[in-house]
Amino acid sequence: MNRIHRATATDLPHARQLLHEYFDAIGVVLRDDDGAIHAFLSDASAAMWIAYVDDTPAACVAMRPLPDVAGATECKRLYAKPAFRGLGLADSLMATLESHAAASGYDAVYLDTKDDLIGAIKLYDRLGYERCARYNDNPQATIFMRKRLR
Repeated sequence: MNRIHRATATDLPHARQLLHEYFDAIGVVLRDDDGAIHAFLSDASAAMWIAYVDDTPAACVAMRPLPDVAGATECKRLYAKPAFRGLGLADSLMATLESHAAASGYDAVYLDTKDDLIGAIKLYDRLGYERCARYNDNPQATIFMRKRLR
């Protein structure tokens, strides 16, 4: 049984577990500590969803506003544990994020990734994300994408 849950500060242990695994998996240099994760989970303008498989935290995605890009929000930290890949969790999480973003009045979702994350790039392409100009200063990002919601 799979379910997607919008995380709150009380979900810090599961959020931390997934995010730290994500950081290790792709070699993130600038990592969020517990205080930053807690603050993010407590921020009403941001959101994080955790996908559970039989009550096990299996995947996550986060969304935060992009104040420098009018009408835009950003997708961050899409990650599925290796044991849970192939179950459609990433698709479900992205659909949840995009639906929430549209309902919140955003016109577009932006994201960045690295060119060695082939599976992620294929997912984003399949979901209708298109290449765009650099919109942030992430030193590890090599590809920038956006999807118009309206």
